[in-house]
Amino acid sequence: MNTPGPEGPGGAEPIASRGLGILRDAVAHLRDEAASAGLTLDVPGVADARAARAALVDQIDDYLLPRLSSLDAPLLAVVGGSTGAGKSTLVNSLVGDVVSRAGVLRPTTSAPVLVHHPGDAPWFADQRILPGLGRVTGAVPAEAPQDPSSVRLVDSARMARGLAILDAPDIDSVVTRNRDLAGQLLAAADMWIFVTTAARYADAVPWDLLRQAAERGTSVAIVLDRVPSEAIGEIRAHLGQMLQQQGLGQAPVFSIAESALDPRGILPDDQIGPLRDWLRALAEDAEERAAVVRQTLTGALDALETRAGALATSVEDQHNAAAALLSEVDRAYHDALDQVARDVSDGTLLRGEVLARWQEFVGTGELFKQVESTVSRLRDRLTSFVRGRRDEPEPLGEALQTGASAMVTAQAQRAAATAARAWRTSPGGAAVLERHPDLARSAPDLDTRVERLVRDWQAGIFDMVRTEGKDRRAAAKGLAYGVNGLGLALMLVTFASTGGITGAEVGIAGGSAVLAQKILEAIFGDETVRRLAAKARENLVRGVRELFDAEALRYRRALEDAMTDAGQAARLREAASAVKAAR
Repeated sequence: MNTPGPEGPGGAEPIASRGLGILRDAVAHLRDEAASAGLTLDVPGVADARAARAALVDQIDDYLLPRLSSLDAPLLAVVGGSTGAGKSTLVNSLVGDVVSRAGVLRPTTSAPVLVHHPGDAPWFADQRILPGLGRVTGAVPAEAPQDPSSVRLVDSARMARGLAILDAPDIDSVVTRNRDLAGQLLAAADMWIFVTTAARYADAVPWDLLRQAAERGTSVAIVLDRVPSEAIGEIRAHLGQMLQQQGLGQAPVFSIAESALDPRGILPDDQIGPLRDWLRALAEDAEERAAVVRQTLTGALDALETRAGALATSVEDQHNAAAALLSEVDRAYHDALDQVARDVSDGTLLRGEVLARWQEFVGTGELFKQVESTVSRLRDRLTSFVRGRRDEPEPLGEALQTGASAMVTAQAQRAAATAARAWRTSPGGAAVLERHPDLARSAPDLDTRVERLVRDWQAGIFDMVRTEGKDRRAAAKGLAYGVNGLGLALMLVTFASTGGITGAEVGIAGGSAVLAQKILEAIFGDETVRRLAAKARENLVRGVRELFDAEALRYRRALEDAMTDAGQAARLREAASAVKAAR
């Protein structure tokens, strides 16, 4: 019978190892969710959010996953600090040889240099840590160009096994790439060796990073470099107070007095000795090394929930901003559609050219008399619908089509201009418009699509009239205008209200609409005419809605890369909670 023990049931892999595997998988999943977090809209605070996302992903890649995979890997101490603090000189002095370039020109270090014991080389030669950086081996030649996309590996028998030291670029370098790399390397460290000087120990930039170290529980050692001998006590006391205030009161502080360097640029042994001995003792004590790793690893894991939560909030800000931009588009085209619906029914289209062509078509005075007399006398004057004769009232049809097309086009253009104007003043919108300037106006083929829409709508009206006429043989025998003529009359009834017409046009337009309605009612009946007119109006508005939806789709496509999945923020928080549970 299998008895559960240290290796778990049935002699499987150790329970602790399985637990680490679960935790590692949870952290890897959080990393993937963070890397996919959409932050494309230029909303307020997005630059900081992007930097935070990159820093989170980098630390998981560069530190958490490698350390969770290899708890027994050598301790990595990253030497960081401000420009001119003496980091490279310190590294060379700790090793006792020139392994990193030092000098008066700035920046002296733009590519990181990692020094390790020869026996620890396998831990650093592959992509276990800092997978985004290439590998170069050997001490840096004096005049060799530095490649910031790689880390230079230098082995030295003077280094204690179990500890590696990495010389990082300046945290306040004038070169952005160097600053970013310095931050990335510090986040990949088991321990920071933070170098500052008597003249600059109170600068703001170093303390911003030290506060981050305190918040994330990172192990830190402070090196106070180039201190006048007579001021060491006073400056150390003040620095100690500042460290205490920032939650770093337990951090060891090493002071290096102003000293002459030897010909190789190495510090005197009495100045570098205390730090070198402390690091050697740390490297040789497995329990102490494990305690440093545990402290930094625990702090980094503790910070994941807060950092992922902040990123999730930024993702929500993106989603809300994109939704707000689309809401402006929807509002613009909704208002335009409402105006089209009003224009279709308030008589706006019964103006000028349409009125003139209608008069030509029906001969208003004569026809009024005939309609008022009897419908039979109207039939005597006009040809029979059922015999198939078709009058082709082209001028009137063209006038109606032109008027309707112009009305729809004008509203589409207005909606595009309104949406663009709203985006220019909305978070994230202006940058999208800069990338897609065509969104400030309607699509280039709008006129063609509108004309096709109105033609199709007219054809639909003619089909309605033809269908109704088949069921009314008696009335159809007296139908004098043909399908097209009655279809145009139905269009006038559709546009019948005179609310949008002023002045002398009211009487003419109103009379024309009344005449058209009387003709249609005499043939189809008043209830049918009302139904046909309502259906015609509904069909036109529906067609315009589909056209406007297609126009609005252009804005949605421009935001496709910004339309974050509504569940992405929740998945980020869930992934962070899964890490917490796995611990």
